[in-house]
Amino acid sequence: MSEFRITRTLPEDAMAAALRADVQKGLTSDPKTLPPKWFYDARGSELFEQITELPEYYPTRAEREILAGRAAEIADALPARTLVELGSGSSEKTRHLIDALPRLHTYVPVDVSDTALEQAGRALVAERPGLNVHALIADFTAGLALPRSPGPRLLAFLGGTIGNLLPGERAEFLASVRALLSPGDALLLGTDLVKAEDVLVRAYDDGAGVTAAFNKNVLSVVNRELGADFEPDAFDHVALWDTTNEWIEMRLRSRTAQTVKVPALDLAVHFAAGEELRTEVSAKFRKDRVSVELAATGLELERWWTDGEERFALSLSVVR
Repeated sequence: MSEFRITRTLPEDAMAAALRADVQKGLTSDPKTLPPKWFYDARGSELFEQITELPEYYPTRAEREILAGRAAEIADALPARTLVELGSGSSEKTRHLIDALPRLHTYVPVDVSDTALEQAGRALVAERPGLNVHALIADFTAGLALPRSPGPRLLAFLGGTIGNLLPGERAEFLASVRALLSPGDALLLGTDLVKAEDVLVRAYDDGAGVTAAFNKNVLSVVNRELGADFEPDAFDHVALWDTTNEWIEMRLRSRTAQTVKVPALDLAVHFAAGEELRTEVSAKFRKDRVSVELAATGLELERWWTDGEERFALSLSVVR
């Protein structure tokens, strides 16, 4: 008999407090920054879904190709009884793994959106008799406690989201993931790979302007939640490839000298003409770099799968 449970480990006001702290810190820093997690209100999530269907944006299709074609191999490498997914969203891609794991007892989707968890979790329970779903409303970057469930456990972090973390943040995150895992458990990690600069830039600066609207949406979030008076049209969307750090940066460039007020923080933010606000870093990886970063936290890369064009990779690291 299937069971659906949802547990909130994130206080009701935690996201509001985090937004205030991030905006205060980011808009008073030099250079100015805002974290990419604030893209994803209802409108931002809708825009991102549109982005994943754009011809220029390959990561979602490439990762889906790997999961569809290699899910059985992943399941053979680790016949998990529990599947944990960080940042699960709609759990759409994860269904390939769920279907491939014959002994799967419990699926633990983790997300900050209770709506997405509720919809996806109830659908999975209805579709798959015998599967238990224990959803967690939690911020996995701020520490996480998993519910008791049978092992071995496969923890999946897909979508290349790890690339949004700076190197020091990645090290801390991977260490926290390792602390959740016991011998016999494993991490399945999705990483976007280094490739030609023009391919990368187009993926973050599409011809239809959907990514530009997505980027500017973070300003609308700050306006709505903190009473700010950002004018999104007063900023241009910028996507740049940093060859030294091997990451894409998304920025918003002020068209004119302007002052933005954020009443909830009693803050006035001055922008010079041409000044840029960084909204996202998206690191791209090579296999050896992934291996080194995993090894630094006690995880050993054992399996490596890519799509047919070698644009994206899934790696499996088993705890011994």
